[in-house]
Amino acid sequence: MDTAKLLYRRLDAVFGTLRSRRSQPRLLESFLDACYASLHGDLRLRAGLLYVERDEHFALARVAGHPGGPVASKLPLDAPPVLALLRHRVYLFDAPGADISPARHDLLPYGVSAGLVTGDQPPRFLFLFLLDEGWQRDELDFTLNTVRAALDARLVDARVRGSMREAAEIQRSLLVTEPPLFAGYDIACRSVAAEEVGGDFYDFHELDEGVLGIAIGDASGHGLPAALLVRDVVTGLRMGVEKELKITHVFEKLNRVIHRSRLTSRFVSVFYGELERNGTLIYVNAGQQPPVLLRGAAGGADGDHQLRAGGTVIGPLAEVRFERGYARLEPGDLLVMCTDGILERTGVDGEFYGLERFTALARDLRGRSSRGILDSLFQASFAFGDGRPWADDATIVVVQRAPAAAEPAVSPGRASDPSS
Repeated sequence: MDTAKLLYRRLDAVFGTLRSRRSQPRLLESFLDACYASLHGDLRLRAGLLYVERDEHFALARVAGHPGGPVASKLPLDAPPVLALLRHRVYLFDAPGADISPARHDLLPYGVSAGLVTGDQPPRFLFLFLLDEGWQRDELDFTLNTVRAALDARLVDARVRGSMREAAEIQRSLLVTEPPLFAGYDIACRSVAAEEVGGDFYDFHELDEGVLGIAIGDASGHGLPAALLVRDVVTGLRMGVEKELKITHVFEKLNRVIHRSRLTSRFVSVFYGELERNGTLIYVNAGQQPPVLLRGAAGGADGDHQLRAGGTVIGPLAEVRFERGYARLEPGDLLVMCTDGILERTGVDGEFYGLERFTALARDLRGRSSRGILDSLFQASFAFGDGRPWADDATIVVVQRAPAAAEPAVSPGRASDPSS
C-alpha cells in the first residue's frame, strides 16, 4: 500500500475517535494525542505541542510525547517563527538548534521542529512537533499539509453545526408547539423544516378571553438565513400586538424594520388574523398563500372563499400600505392555512400538488377533528411527492368552529383539549 493511502487511513481513524460536540480546544487536544500516538513512529515525532491563541500570545494547552527539555508556556504573536507559521500555515524549522521562541534555550535548543496553524480567525491553534533523527522532509511536509487541511475543514464544519444547533434551539424556544385552547374552536398546527431549522412559522396570541390572534408565515428560502428572518418577524409581530396597535399599523412598521435590517432580496409572507369568539375574523394577508374558509356542510361549497385582503410581502419595499380584511366563521366552518411547501410539493412527473387537491381533501374532511384533518392533509401532500424528503418547509394550521349544537351556551373560558 502506498504511503498516501496509509496516511489517509490513519488520519480517518484519528478523526473517527473525536467527539464533535466537544469545544474546539478540547477537540484539538484529543486530536494531538491521537495524532501523536498514530504517527509518531513513521514521522519520527519526539513530541507534539498545542498552543491556543490568547490575546497577544499563544498559550501552551497540551503536550504529547516526551520533549526532552523545557518548553515555553507562551509564544508572542510577533515572534518571527510564529509569524512564519501564520504566513505559511505549515513550516519546517530544519536548522539544527533552531529556536522558535524569542528567548533562546526555553523551547527548542535540542533539535529540529515543524509546525502548522489551523483556524482562519481567533482563536487560532498552533501545533508544533519536535523531530527525532531520521525524519523525511517530503513525507513530513505532505502529512502536515494534509492534517492542516483536514483540521480546517473539521473546524468549519463544527462551527457551522454549532451555529445551526443554536439557531434550532432559539427557534424551538420562540415558536409554540401546541395551539392554545379557545372555547368553541378546535385548532391544530404543524410545521416541518426541510433542514435543521426552517423559514416557516405559525404563532398564536391570546389577546384577551374572547380574542385569539393567529399567524402563519413563510420566509424566503430555508435554513439558517430564513430562520433568523423568522425570529425577527415573530418577535416584531408579538411586540406590536401586545401594544394593542391596529394590525395594519403593526404590519407597516414591521415592514420598515425588516427592510432596514435585511437585504431587499429577502422577504417574508405573513397572514395574521384576530378571531373573536363569535366567529368574526379581522385579518391582514401580506403576500401569504391565502387561507381557505370552507363553509359547513349546510352552507355548501358556493360560500367557500380565500382570505386575500392585505398587501404585498414584507421586506423588499421601504414603504407599504396594508388593508384589513373581514371574514366570519359560522358554526361548522373550517379555516385551513398552509405554506408553499405543501402546495408546491412535486410528484414524480414534476406536477405540483396544488391548491385544488388540498382544498378538495380539506372539504371532504370537514367534521373530523382538526388534528385528524391536519394529519390527513400532511400525509396526502407527502405521499404525492412519492415519499421523498420535503424540499421546502411545510406548515399547516387548521381552525374549525364547533357546530352550533356543540357550542357552550355560556363561554367557560378555556375548552377541553379536543385532541385528547
